[in-house]
Amino acid sequence: MATQRPTIAILGADGVPEPANLDQISELATIRPCTAQTLPAALSGADVLLVWDFFSRALKDNWGPATADLRWVHVCAAGVDSLLFDDLRRSDIVVTNAAGVFDQPIAEFVLASIFAHHKQLHTSKRYQRERVWRHRETTRTEGTSALVIGTGGIGRATARLLRAAGIRVTGAGRTARTDDPDFGAVVETAQLADHVGDVDTVVAIAPLTPQTERMIDAAVLAAMRPDAHLINVGRGQLVDEPALIDALRSGDIGAASLDVFTDEPLDPSSPLWAMENVAISPHMSGDVVGWRDVLAEQFLTNLRRYLDASVPLATVLGNVVDKDRGYVAGATRTGGDSRL
Repeated sequence: MATQRPTIAILGADGVPEPANLDQISELATIRPCTAQTLPAALSGADVLLVWDFFSRALKDNWGPATADLRWVHVCAAGVDSLLFDDLRRSDIVVTNAAGVFDQPIAEFVLASIFAHHKQLHTSKRYQRERVWRHRETTRTEGTSALVIGTGGIGRATARLLRAAGIRVTGAGRTARTDDPDFGAVVETAQLADHVGDVDTVVAIAPLTPQTERMIDAAVLAAMRPDAHLINVGRGQLVDEPALIDALRSGDIGAASLDVFTDEPLDPSSPLWAMENVAISPHMSGDVVGWRDVLAEQFLTNLRRYLDASVPLATVLGNVVDKDRGYVAGATRTGGDSRL
């Protein structure tokens, strides 16, 4: 059990709201809100770092003597690719993330993207702006097929929701199997080009790691159906963006719904903006009303576990990240509110 009051550095960004439960956190620990510029001073003697600005790379930039007392880093995001670096991987510091918070919102976003594509909602809105009455026939979603790349919590929530809508779902993960409870069959991500041609919709949800970077490359895109729909709600770097632009221009694939991009914000000069077969959203697929409150409560739950810990932290904290793999693996995953 903790013998003294811990000190928590809370890394935010200018203009980003702080956790709403700072008063509850401050009852249990000494808190030091900071930005990337003031992080070195805040880290000195701190036991815990709460990375509220979840795209920040400031910890890597300030690694050194100031982190000597650090035992635990929590990042308020499901993906930890912005946080991890070699020195942190090699250290004894436990890293946890926000797995569970974004599962259902992102699953809903994916299904909404499929419906919008099948029912031509984007086209209807364009015709509305132009005051054009043009009858069309749309695609029936029930009976279509989808390959969900990424079999973690978000991928599983997505698979369950798509199946409820009558979509035949297959998963893609590190290892192939045929008896998965949510996907049924799972194929190897290393063999994507052999499987993407079998489905109507390809959904990218995998965490960004050295193994998954640009996994959807020119060869995979070329293997997709000409009318296929690519949805990316994972990380922009999962897709070879120039190859995607070429595939969309040439008609090698039919459409893309993109919530994430290689560089964000997406540059106004990107040709993706002007493509009629592309739907763009600004990295918001998991951001539902109240999401910051759930993130804050999730951290507070883990903080209480930290204070009560009489055994190694990695065995008591929820959502412990495997720092070599870059994501939460197996039984260490515990979500926040299961509705989120």
